[in-house]
Amino acid sequence: MITHLNGKLIEKNPTNLIIECGGIGYEVKISLNTFSALSSDESILIYTQFIVREDAQLLYGFAIKEEREMFNHLISVSGIGPNTAMIMLSSLSTEDIALAIQNEDVRTIQSIKGIGVKTAQRVIIDLKDKMLKFNITAGNIFSGNNTNRFDALTALVSLGFDKKAADKALDKVSTGDETVEKLIKDALKIL
Repeated sequence: MITHLNGKLIEKNPTNLIIECGGIGYEVKISLNTFSALSSDESILIYTQFIVREDAQLLYGFAIKEEREMFNHLISVSGIGPNTAMIMLSSLSTEDIALAIQNEDVRTIQSIKGIGVKTAQRVIIDLKDKMLKFNITAGNIFSGNNTNRFDALTALVSLGFDKKAADKALDKVSTGDETVEKLIKDALKIL
């Protein structure tokens, strides 16, 4: 997995970047918030999420780790793909999305192009518990424990378990202090 790129900025557009690292040019899809946050310096560091689909291998880039974490949360919701998540992150800041979810503000989420009432409600239902545990600031929306839980869920799904069943199992075993490995082992005992 490619977690970040540190290299020479070749081209910067509102929807993508081209970064040269070790003589290879990487095209990275970005949100408008990342576009605004990145300077036009020649050397940049961008956090990435590598998505492999049947027909493509895509890199999505983020100026800050919190935006990447929000992206991962959003794509975990049924009906939200990487492109829709990028539209959401282009329309609202990470903090605004977290606040809208925490406050069950369907109207704000629905105001994003391509998001209907049902999808907005699904985002709130699926992510509210993850957002309620935190005070909303850019630095603490995502704690290590939440990331550990997300990583454990991702691992269980990649092992072939149903996402909802894995999520319920993690709810039963998670107290907030476990490592990813412990969460997976305890959830496997239930599954």
